[in-house]
Amino acid sequence: MSSKVWNMRRTVLGTALGLALAAFGAPPAQAANTDGTVAGHTQAGATVTVTSPDTGLTRSVIADDEGNYRLPYLPVGQYTISATSGGQQVGPTRNVTVALGTTTTVDLGAVDATSLATINVTSSVLPVIDVSSTESATIVSRADLVRLPVDQNVASVALLAPGVVKGNAGFGGISFGGSSIAENAFYVNGLNVTDFYNRNGFSEAPFAFYDQFQVKTGGYSVEFGRTTGGVVNAVARSGTNEFKAGAELTMEPGNWHSVAANHYDANGNRYITASRDRDSLIKTNVWASGPIVKDKLFFFAMYEARGASPRNTNDEGNAITDNSSDQGFWGTTVDWNITDSNTLSLMAFSDKNKNVGDVYEYDYDTDTRGTKTNEVYTDTGGKNWALTWTSYLTNDLSMKLMYGKNNREAFTRSQLDLECNPVAIDDTTAVPPPGPQLGCSTSTRVEKRNDERKQGRADFEWTLGDHLLRFGYDHEVNTSEYSRYYPGPGALYYTVYAGAAGDTIDNGGVIPAGYTNYVRARRYEIEGTFKTIDSAYYLEDNWQITPNFVLNMGLRNDSFDNQDSAGNSYIKMDRQIAPRLGFSWDMTGDGTTKLFGNLGRYFLPVANVINIKQAGGLLDERTFYAFDGWETRELNGVSYVVPRLGPQIGPVDTSQGDGTVGDLRSEVDHDMDPVYQDEAILGFQQMIGNNWSWGVSGTYRRLHNAIDDMEISATAQCGENGYVGWVMANPGEKVTVWGDTNCDGTADGYLTVDTSKEGWALYDADGNYLGQRGWVKPKRTYTSLEFQLDRAWDEKWSFNASYVLAWNRGNAEGPVNSDTNFDDTGRTENFDDPWVNFGGDGYLPNDRRHQLKLRGAYAITPHWQVSGDMDVHSGGPITGFGVGNPYDAQNYHSYFICVENCTSPNSEDRVYERSPRGAYGRLPWTYTLNAGISYILPFQGGGNLRVKLAVYNLLNQQRTVQVDQDLQTTISNDTSASFMQPIGFQSPRFTQLTVAVDF
Repeated sequence: MSSKVWNMRRTVLGTALGLALAAFGAPPAQAANTDGTVAGHTQAGATVTVTSPDTGLTRSVIADDEGNYRLPYLPVGQYTISATSGGQQVGPTRNVTVALGTTTTVDLGAVDATSLATINVTSSVLPVIDVSSTESATIVSRADLVRLPVDQNVASVALLAPGVVKGNAGFGGISFGGSSIAENAFYVNGLNVTDFYNRNGFSEAPFAFYDQFQVKTGGYSVEFGRTTGGVVNAVARSGTNEFKAGAELTMEPGNWHSVAANHYDANGNRYITASRDRDSLIKTNVWASGPIVKDKLFFFAMYEARGASPRNTNDEGNAITDNSSDQGFWGTTVDWNITDSNTLSLMAFSDKNKNVGDVYEYDYDTDTRGTKTNEVYTDTGGKNWALTWTSYLTNDLSMKLMYGKNNREAFTRSQLDLECNPVAIDDTTAVPPPGPQLGCSTSTRVEKRNDERKQGRADFEWTLGDHLLRFGYDHEVNTSEYSRYYPGPGALYYTVYAGAAGDTIDNGGVIPAGYTNYVRARRYEIEGTFKTIDSAYYLEDNWQITPNFVLNMGLRNDSFDNQDSAGNSYIKMDRQIAPRLGFSWDMTGDGTTKLFGNLGRYFLPVANVINIKQAGGLLDERTFYAFDGWETRELNGVSYVVPRLGPQIGPVDTSQGDGTVGDLRSEVDHDMDPVYQDEAILGFQQMIGNNWSWGVSGTYRRLHNAIDDMEISATAQCGENGYVGWVMANPGEKVTVWGDTNCDGTADGYLTVDTSKEGWALYDADGNYLGQRGWVKPKRTYTSLEFQLDRAWDEKWSFNASYVLAWNRGNAEGPVNSDTNFDDTGRTENFDDPWVNFGGDGYLPNDRRHQLKLRGAYAITPHWQVSGDMDVHSGGPITGFGVGNPYDAQNYHSYFICVENCTSPNSEDRVYERSPRGAYGRLPWTYTLNAGISYILPFQGGGNLRVKLAVYNLLNQQRTVQVDQDLQTTISNDTSASFMQPIGFQSPRFTQLTVAVDF
């Protein structure tokens, strides 16, 4: 084929056919990724004009001396583009589709009709390979989601991308490329809506509010930061010159949900009661869009009423809760084309939700309800908005300014909070209660939190010959107002522990004669306002070295400033330089084959939960009593038991927090290094004809550092007399804290502890000081090989397949621990002392060796479509955690189990065996198949009726996705009765009917 025909194919695919569903290697990210770009080549000095038929937006630039042009910051949508020179048009006008965060290449010049005739042009959108791309991303449009059976939440969209898997802990979340679920970032119209309190969630709008999604799994450019996982970036719908409206009804009746299975232990005792749980949802949204002033001012507005009424039983089957949610959502966008060079856009939405849970006594065996015992209230969500100004300052310089706010509330309380203390039994060997339920409340905390993010950013693009300079500044002020305490008189939580007379307990006290077991009365309170300021500068040069080779070089400078309740900085990390280097080679010069790669560094901020728990005057008061039996009480006609307290044992323990803010110089490493990850990606993409493309890429990620709490109990200067206490620091690194430098018992200056060698005091069985031990350094690596095959939708069918072979190993999952179900971000048990993570290297919880994803849609007739989505992946590793270790008397989770002399009070007498990470095999493979069928009826004059029936988890797989990994729960040679017990499962099958009318 002649070069002329190949060049014509590249032009037609990039213009008349539009931009593809970029299944991998999406084009370079634009500033905050709220829009897209058109770029290409034409006659030198020609004026290139792009116009939106929908909104009348018109922008023009003049091509440089080599004929290059670029039109950035274009709102997503359909455009026409043309070039003129000397009053004459250069080639024909073309149609082009601009998609989120992408660059569409359009070469404008004379068109040979004979050459055009040699190309098979349809009205479809094809998988164009953009040879300037250096990142890995998946674009999913609203049209894709209408066709495919994808559950209506953002997490389900993200899970379409290769290398993204569900977390396997009770706190949920999604993992990108081996990262923990607390390392991701989420954006809507450039506004960061990530939960900054503990990074385990985000603010979310209904599907009908979004236009497009971009799921970034690696290699993203320097305007994105504060994440070592992935990025989900979305843009909301907007109005046009045509008035449009619609309504959508979604129904998931309770009897359309398959029954969840109960689960029984080896003795036939039911430990999970789920068969009478039901989910039920109905939601209706109405929307309208159109011009306020034609070609100038446009609106999109939507309201969605949602009625969710799930019910669930507790695991014992003696209580049932009916939930009712008021989830009314509103959202809007307003776009103002002030001039051809200046636009102003507003996006706002509210995801506030109020849930009421009515709790009743319940007899599972007879399916009988009793007295209503409580009401639990949960408020979540908040209002969010972003205002964006976009301006073409000159022919070569463009600017975007954005300011917005993200609000999230979390408030949980119940009717019984004033009267009922929570009660629990720690171990089955403790005395069980005599029949009635433990305590009279299903709530274990009263917690209120209001989080507000104020975000501002400025982004610029400046074209200088073969160089495209992109630079900007990003600033966030994240404020949390927080309070938390236990319900009941005295705000106490009672826990009964197994024991015997003469046993030494956690606070050093001894259970007195005549008593078995003991009770811990814990008071846990904290309150205050806490702020974190995150800011960053970035600079990037996209250098077109040759017509076929692009080099992308960028630097990002992050700074994180965590403040205490008085507004004083106590964790401050500046000059976090994150280099990014990428390349893209158009190997054949025709846009059909590309080799690309990138190297990058990414930093992770410290979550606000750390400010609250370390710098907020935490009171964690633990008082221990001998257990003197159970006392039966009654409230609202319900009998319950509470422990009767015997004599107090030992002193009150406030070592975890005495209600005051200590000297933070001794609690935070003065020279702490941030958590960061280095990443390398190398990939190849190629088109196969006009419809198909395939690709392969390899990814390597390595996490450096951890920020976690460590108990430094000794120093090189003063040995065991140099006790410092709990410190937020980098385990395995040098730690500089305020401490005792001259061994007189008083902190008087900064000292440095090399925690790779020292910091933990060692004692023999007689209490003699033996020296010090250091910590292992945190490690996490992720290596993957990814294959993809894609056929874009052509009004008849589409298909996408991906397979990822991956290895995720190390000794630290990240700022949360999903294998021990610990979601207190940044305060894991991993590094509390050196023995917790000793010998803990192996495959990590988010290791999924094999991941296969298939999705597609097929139009049987113009009115009927069928679709499917399948996710198959291998299970994660299973570890048998012990308690204690052969080197110390501490009783944390460990990778050792006691096998002999376990009841000896002298730790040196106990015999331990290693219990390495992943030693108990793996969780089973899971298979999730979703299927859908749609009926489409177009209306004369525009609009249509669409009815879609989707079945999720069609095969009703309820395989185990989480097991109890506590092999031993106390120092004994007994295996926990619940070890390896399944505790998490795939959600049962459910059916969803969606009826939508657009006109």
